[in-house]
Amino acid sequence: MKRHVLIFGLVGGLLIAILQYTEYRFVVIEHSVELYGALVAILFAAFGIWLGLRITRGRETIRETVVVREVLVAAEAAAPLASDAAPFAPDTARQQSLGITARELEILTLVARGLSNREIATQLFVSENTVKTHCARAFDKLGAARRTQAVLRGKELGLLP
Repeated sequence: MKRHVLIFGLVGGLLIAILQYTEYRFVVIEHSVELYGALVAILFAAFGIWLGLRITRGRETIRETVVVREVLVAAEAAAPLASDAAPFAPDTARQQSLGITARELEILTLVARGLSNREIATQLFVSENTVKTHCARAFDKLGAARRTQAVLRGKELGLLP
């Protein structure tokens, strides 16, 4: 009886070993291209994650450096008006004759203060493209090619202070 158990155990172990070998052969040898591809994909994914972390950590360092060296400049303070001086009012008749809208005049006033398109967009809660469109239309109506020409022409026509 012990002999039969021993033989059955050895045969079972041998069959398991053969099954493991054929499974190994099937998985490794038959699918070696897929395994190689998966290994390459894992390596590239790991390299991409490492590189991405390295790049983003570098940018954070640069941002911190820029923030540390940021210089705050006080906004221009409005000059106090003399007791007899009235606030500036644009020439509405000239504005209407040129066809300049109130929004274009508002943006032209902010251009005269020296604000960039991005700063104007932020202040007026519109997109930067909207500011560019209003600027272009106002410049065309004033016959100006550049911001400085538009501001100068607006002052000459009494539209800007």
